[in-house]
Amino acid sequence: MKVVIIYTTITGNTKELAEEIFRIFCRQSVDISIYRIDEFSVSHLHDYDVVIFGTYTWGTGNIPKEMRTIYREFEVLERKGMITAVFGTGDSCYPNYCGAVDLFRDMLYVHTILAATLKVELTPQRQDLHRCQKFVESIVKRMK
Repeated sequence: MKVVIIYTTITGNTKELAEEIFRIFCRQSVDISIYRIDEFSVSHLHDYDVVIFGTYTWGTGNIPKEMRTIYREFEVLERKGMITAVFGTGDSCYPNYCGAVDLFRDMLYVHTILAATLKVELTPQRQDLHRCQKFVESIVKRMK
């Protein structure tokens, strides 16, 4: 199975989390690629069996502008059997902590096989590494 991580970042926190998840997948001997959203063409979605999204949250809980096209694509994508997951970073001082993760989660749950979600406060810390491992394990389990 082919896996792709597609992420966006503004402060570097989500990029750091994406790279940690990528490293964990590499230890699983999985065929995995990682792309920043501006480097990924939506037309390539059909090349992958598993799509993992990484996003920060904009404003009061919104999906960042650069992720909206791929979000809308998944709303109409006819791949109910595709395995997906979503992770993100955010600041819990906002009322909609990691709201973009929640919006992706809800949409992916309806349109795909949602395997896992992960929210991390600001930048990934040592205690988040175990959570990243569990996130990857949940996805790999669905791949079998």
